[in-house]
Amino acid sequence: MVTPLKAADTKSSPSVVVQAADFDAGAIVGAVRAGNPRVGAVASFVGLMRDYNDGQTVERMVLEHYAGMTEQSIEAIVEEAKQRWELIEVRVVHRIGELEPGDQIVLVVVASGHRGEAFAACEFIMDYLKTRAPFWKKESAGKGSRWVESRTSDHDAAQRWKR
Repeated sequence: MVTPLKAADTKSSPSVVVQAADFDAGAIVGAVRAGNPRVGAVASFVGLMRDYNDGQTVERMVLEHYAGMTEQSIEAIVEEAKQRWELIEVRVVHRIGELEPGDQIVLVVVASGHRGEAFAACEFIMDYLKTRAPFWKKESAGKGSRWVESRTSDHDAAQRWKR
């Protein structure tokens, strides 16, 4: 199990964290940019759980993963982003376990010297998280539960990054 990321230890934390606990997005963004005068831009994305998906109300969701393999997969995505753009720092925090509507699911933070690289890398990482990272989602509502299939639109979004 990964120790929850806290504001006090975000500066020395690894670039990829998978955890059940919630996270403080502001503290992590602050830690990514803190004390580095080379940082000219920080782009971030926070994904939240919705209460509605594919025409159905959703009351809760369980996110499962394969420990070790999931972190490696996300680290490979981050490394690919670092090869494509000049990035100073990247952090990805992804939650697992039971979530409710409004809960934070994922945080991607990218610092670079310029905004274009930060925006592009943040979007790239998020698109690839949706298609390459091994997570399994099970949504539950009053009518029962169902495993969520990957979306064609997510794969289409990732396709634009193909070289």
